Amino acid sequence: MTDAPSEQTTPETIATSAPEIRKVMVTGATGFVGQGIVRELVSRGFTPVCLVRSSDTLRRQHPDIPADRMLPVVGTLQDRDALQRAADLSQAAIHLVGIIIERSLQGKTFAKTHVQGTANVLHAVERAGITRYLHMSALGTRADAVSPYHRTKWLAEEDVRSRNLDWTIFRPSLIHGPNGEFMRLIKAFICGLLPPVIPYFGDGQAKIQPVSAKDVAYCFVESLFREQTIRKTYALGGPRAYTWLQLYDTCRRIMPGARRGKPYASLPPGLARIIAGISAPPMALAELVIPRLGMFRFDGGQVTMATEDAVCDHTIVEAAFDIQMRGFEPELTAYADRIR
Repeated sequence: MTDAPSEQTTPETIATSAPEIRKVMVTGATGFVGQGIVRELVSRGFTPVCLVRSSDTLRRQHPDIPADRMLPVVGTLQDRDALQRAADLSQAAIHLVGIIIERSLQGKTFAKTHVQGTANVLHAVERAGITRYLHMSALGTRADAVSPYHRTKWLAEEDVRSRNLDWTIFRPSLIHGPNGEFMRLIKAFICGLLPPVIPYFGDGQAKIQPVSAKDVAYCFVESLFREQTIRKTYALGGPRAYTWLQLYDTCRRIMPGARRGKPYASLPPGLARIIAGISAPPMALAELVIPRLGMFRFDGGQVTMATEDAVCDHTIVEAAFDIQMRGFEPELTAYADRIR
C-alpha cells in the first residue's frame, strides 16, 4: 500500500475548488507515482479513471478505497479505443507513463512510449473535449539533451505545448518512496550481498535532488485547483541536493541492515557504456524469467544522466503551491523498513 494522501489536503480546498472536474483520467495509474496520485485524487474528492493493464492490480493496490471511487479502463497507450473510453468518461487528464530504459523485447521504446504514447493520449483528450491536462516529464529534459530519454521527453513536451489545452508540465528529479524502483535498487546496493560493491558512475559528484512521491502527487492534484499553473512548467525537487556519494552515505546511515563495510566502486563512464552494451542482451532475456533483475539494468543514456546534475530551485514550486517540500532524510527514516 502506498503512503497516505498528502497532509497538505484541506476540507476547504475540496469544497471550493475545481467544481467542474469530477473524474480525472490517469495513465500509469498502477505505477509507483500513479498509485500515490490515485490516492490523492480520491482524498480530494475526485474519481480517477484509470487506464490499466489489469483492474485486479488496481484493486489490490487500494483495498481501502471503495470500488465506486475508482473507474478502471483496461488498455495501454497504444490502445486508442481504450484511451478514448477513458477520456470520454473524464473532465481532466493526467499522463504519467514513461520508461527509464528501453526494453525492445517487450516492445517498450522511448519513441513508442514517450512520443507516440503521448500523441495517442493527446488525441483522445482532444476528441473528448478535455481541456485540463497534466503531464509528467523529467528534470533535465531539453532540446539539446544527450540522452535519448530526455530527448524523447522533450519531443513529448513539445507536442503538449503545441495543443490548444490548459496544460501543466512537471519535471521531477528522482522520485523516492518505499515502493519505488529507485529506492529498491539503492537498498540492494547498500544492504545486499550482490553486487559485492556499491557502484557509481564517474567521480560520484554529480548532484541529484530527491523529491518525495507524496509531494509529486500533491502538486499534480493541487494544480487542478490553481488556474495560475496553466501553461506553466515546474521543476520538482526536494529541499536538498546530494551528490551520489552523499546519497549513498545517507542511505547507509539510515537503512536497517546496511552493510557499512561494503566498498564503493567507481565505473568510468566510457567503461560503463561498454558494460551496458555488452550486458544488454543477456540481461534482457534474464529479466523475462526473473523480472526483479530488470532494476539492475542500465544503458548508456543512464550513464550520461548520472554524471549530470539534476537539480532545481525548489522554492519556485513551494511558492506556486503553498507547500514545503519534504526532506529526503526524514522521509527515508520513516519508510526505510518498508522498502521491499
